[in-house]
Amino acid sequence: MPNIIVVGTQWGDEGKGKIIDLLTPSVDCVVRFQGGANAGHTVVIGEQKTVLHLVPSGILHEQCRCIIGNGVVLDPVTLIDEIEGLHQQGYLSDPLRLAVSDRAHVVMPYHRQIDSLREKRRGASRIGTTGRGIGPAYEDKVTRQGIRCIDLVDPNAFEERLDLLVPEKNKELELLGGTPINVDELMDLREKWANYLAPHITDTTMLVHDAMRDGKKILFEGAQGTALDIDHGTFPFVTSSNTCSGGALSGSGVGPTAIDDVVGIVKAYTTRVGQGPFPTELEDECGTHMQDKGKEFGATTGRRRRCGWFDAVLVRHAARVNGLTKLVLTKLDVLAGLKKLKVCVAYELDGKRIDYMPADAHALERVKCIYEECEGWKGDIADARSMDKLPKAAHRYIDMLADLIGVPVDIVSVGPDRSANIIIRSIF
Repeated sequence: MPNIIVVGTQWGDEGKGKIIDLLTPSVDCVVRFQGGANAGHTVVIGEQKTVLHLVPSGILHEQCRCIIGNGVVLDPVTLIDEIEGLHQQGYLSDPLRLAVSDRAHVVMPYHRQIDSLREKRRGASRIGTTGRGIGPAYEDKVTRQGIRCIDLVDPNAFEERLDLLVPEKNKELELLGGTPINVDELMDLREKWANYLAPHITDTTMLVHDAMRDGKKILFEGAQGTALDIDHGTFPFVTSSNTCSGGALSGSGVGPTAIDDVVGIVKAYTTRVGQGPFPTELEDECGTHMQDKGKEFGATTGRRRRCGWFDAVLVRHAARVNGLTKLVLTKLDVLAGLKKLKVCVAYELDGKRIDYMPADAHALERVKCIYEECEGWKGDIADARSMDKLPKAAHRYIDMLADLIGVPVDIVSVGPDRSANIIIRSIF
C-alpha cells in the first residue's frame, strides 16, 4: 500500500503537474493538501495543454479519484470554471470522482479585494502575491472567522458567519480604499455555488482513510515549492501555507505512519516568480536561454519567471525539511546548448562559507554563490527514453546533483510532453 507525498523543492514551477500525471496511473487517489488557486499545474497531452489550479491533475485519468483536502483554501469561481473546462475536454463524466473537503475554507470575493489592495499599498515593498485572496483566506481560518465549504450548503450558517465578519471586513476595506461588502450579493453567490458544488462536498478525511483501509495507493499532491513554505521558506516572500511534506498530513487528515515515500520534484535549474532573494539568478544570455527555451511564464499569473543556475544549498534544505526519499529531475532538456553549466554548492556570507540557507531574507540577499562548473552538451534530448541515450555530460550533471543533495534521482523529464521521461527506477 505505498502512499507517497509529492512536493516541490524550489520556489514552485518545478513541473509537479506533469509528474503527478505520470504517476497517477499507478495510484487510486490523488489528494491536494494545501494552497489555493494561486498555484497552477500544467499537463501537455499531444497538442492539448491543460492548466489546473485547484483540481488535482490526476483527474485526467478515469480510474483515479481526486480529493481537495481540508488544507486547501478554495475559490468556488475558479473551481467551477475548472470543472466546466474539464467537462468540455471530455473529462469528469462521473462527478463522484472529484471530492471537496467540507472543512476546506472558502476564498471569498472580499479576500481577493483585500489581497490586491494590500499589495498595491506596499508599493516597492510588495511581496509578489498573485492577488488571488489566498493569504487573507488563511488569515480568517487562523483567526477562526472563515467560511468553510460546509457553510456553503447551509444558508443559515453562512449568514451567521457573514453577520460576524462583515463589520470588521468593511472597516479594513474602508481603510484600504476598497468597496464595502454587499451581503445580498454574497447570499446569491452562496446559492449558486452550493447548487453546483454540493455533490462534491463531503468528509474527505473519511474517504482517504477508507481508501487506506482498502489497501489503495494514494498520492498526496502539494502546490508551490519548499522555498515558499510559510515556516521553512524565504520569509516574508512566501505563500500562506505549509508546502512541505508535513502539510500533507494536517491538510488531508492522516498521520505520519501512513506515508511510505516523499518524492521531491526538482528543476534542472532554478526559477522564481515575484519578489524575494534569489542567489543564483542570471541576467545574462544564459538566463535568457532558460527563460526562452523553458517557456518560463507562470501558469497562474503569466509573469515571466526569473531564472538562474541550480542551487544545491536550496534543494538540500528541501531534502531536510521534507524528508525526501526520491527525486524527479525536470526540464533537463532546457540546458542543452549551454557550453558550461554551473551549480551553486555553498554560499559565502560576510566572508564566511556556509552550507545552509539563512532564515533572514536580507542575509540571503547578501550571499555570494560558490559554484562548481561542469561541461554542457549539445543537441535535443527530448526523444531520449533511457539513460544510455543521454550525452555523457548530461549523465555527469545528473549524478552531480544527486550527490550534492544526497537523494537519488529516479525519474528524469526531458521535455514537456506527457511521454518525455526517462524512468531510472519505478517510484512504486
